[in-house]
Amino acid sequence: MKLAYVAFDRSGRQVADAIEAADVSAATDTLRRQGLYVTRISPQGASAAGSGRSSGAWPRRTSKSRRLRNLAMLARQMHSLVSCGTPLVDALGASERQAKAGPWRDALADVRGRVEQGMPLSAAMESQPDFFDAVSRSLVAAGESSGNLPAMLDRIAVMIRKQVSVRSSVIGAMVYPSLLLVVAVSVLALLIVFVIPRFGELFRSLDAKLPPTTQALLALGEWLQAYWWAAGLGAIVPVVGLNLWLRSPDGRKAVDTVVLRLPQIGGIVRSFATARIARVLGMLLESHVSVLEALALTRQSMANHHYAALITRAEEAVTQGRSIYAAFENTNLVSPSVCEAIRSGEQSGQVGPMLTHIADFLDEENEVVVRSLTSIIEPIILVGMGFVVGLVAISMFLPLFDLTAMTQQGGG
Repeated sequence: MKLAYVAFDRSGRQVADAIEAADVSAATDTLRRQGLYVTRISPQGASAAGSGRSSGAWPRRTSKSRRLRNLAMLARQMHSLVSCGTPLVDALGASERQAKAGPWRDALADVRGRVEQGMPLSAAMESQPDFFDAVSRSLVAAGESSGNLPAMLDRIAVMIRKQVSVRSSVIGAMVYPSLLLVVAVSVLALLIVFVIPRFGELFRSLDAKLPPTTQALLALGEWLQAYWWAAGLGAIVPVVGLNLWLRSPDGRKAVDTVVLRLPQIGGIVRSFATARIARVLGMLLESHVSVLEALALTRQSMANHHYAALITRAEEAVTQGRSIYAAFENTNLVSPSVCEAIRSGEQSGQVGPMLTHIADFLDEENEVVVRSLTSIIEPIILVGMGFVVGLVAISMFLPLFDLTAMTQQGGG
């Protein structure tokens, strides 16, 4: 049969082509022996089995957090069922029935249909790359080849739960500061647009002499009332333009560079990225995935292009017969503890367990750092809110105090 595939070579270049093979598993093995890391493979021109639609026919609107939770739940359910001797197709069917109607359930139906036709689970998952990432697919393939699929499913569940926990801690830590910022901006906008112009009418009726800050606030309030549409466009256009730029390769690279150079924030980003490398690479190596394939999958999982480039250098080092440590030792992107773990692990042949242990430690440390950062950000925002609102209040009431003083002097 003829199979279309998408893969990456050792240099990180994407390759899209077709191959003749007996089945998907044989094609994947052939491509791996050629040094290609397959991310997607399916019968050329074939429609999705079991669903009557192509694998890309339904809308992909599930958020990343939801996809991760769905995958973690699937891995836990599959681990429990398969460990008890439930056939793989029945386990997939049970998970499919529990899923809510939507893209995720359709994807499970597609995977189950392919497995029913005799396709390995890892190959069936490759037909749904929007829902099953390359790391999870590789771990499943390793479990299939070693005959220990339940253990690999458990590892996938643990890995994704850790990833979800990290994302949730970061998002949760930023909710309250973000809410404070929204409240501060809303209060300031209400003061400038509705309250300050009323003071302006009062000051004009009294012919009061106004300080520069009061004059500036009154002018801003009157301008916003008259040209609110221009202010709206002035806020929307830069946001849309910035969003489009951030989605471009140049924009992402610029942001990746700036984020790493920010005081405090850069260190936190490095720590999270280092933990991600240690977690993914360690788990893949523990699962007996080849070093080159583990590095390629780790590179694909990195969001920051500086870290992807670092992993690429490690791939080149291994290809040239050097150690992974050689690529990691002269960089400030990875913490010394991880470099030392890699060096010691390579000497003892226990790189995977060492990296997994380091990842556990870094994840715990990162949660503490995020909570500490939040406790610092909140008072800074509150102080800033108080300063701005206080400045507006003083600017409005200072002329009134002057008028009161002048009235008292005139009466005296």
